Amino acid sequence: MKRLLVFALAPLLVLAAGCAKAPTEKLAAAEKAVSEAQAAGAPTYMAEDFAKLDGMLNNAKKEIADQDAKFAFTRDYEKAEQLLTTVQTDAGRVTAETGKKKEEAKAAAVQAQQAAQGAVKTAQDLVAKAPVGKDRAALEAIKADAQGLATSLSEVQAAIDSGDYLGAQAKAKAIQEKSQAVASEIQTAMAKVGGAKAKKGKGGK
Repeated sequence: MKRLLVFALAPLLVLAAGCAKAPTEKLAAAEKAVSEAQAAGAPTYMAEDFAKLDGMLNNAKKEIADQDAKFAFTRDYEKAEQLLTTVQTDAGRVTAETGKKKEEAKAAAVQAQQAAQGAVKTAQDLVAKAPVGKDRAALEAIKADAQGLATSLSEVQAAIDSGDYLGAQAKAKAIQEKSQAVASEIQTAMAKVGGAKAKKGKGGK
């Protein structure tokens, strides 16, 4: 009787021994790799690649959950394991490429900052040379604009210091464009004053 019981239980014991186990270690490694890519700035500098990574990780988790819901001896985690392996490999690549893109963005931010500084200085120099004339209020307003632009340059530096290189570029570009507009406004005003003086000189003769 005992022998019959052993023989009857043998297939079940084999099945139990062969039950697939959830790839918890691979899942943890994949999650860590994705977290590292996120911390490196991948959502900002490689948004599309990071979205794919996140999607694959979620698919792997769903596949694991689906297999967990099955009877133990029918579970198969091979698909989940393949997804997790791909996630970990791709996450490493994305992290490395994000680092390169951040360095490029930093260089571009510094370059944009220098261009903005030059534009602000040009505007300030023109303000200093601008004749007061009758439009004193207008000139004071332009001076205030130029001073505000100079103050805004500190925001660009703050963005660079915090690692927000794309934000720094955007701020620097806005300052440069505004400075150029101010400079153009001053030059137009100076040209009008010059033209008025020339007419007055001719009239005096």
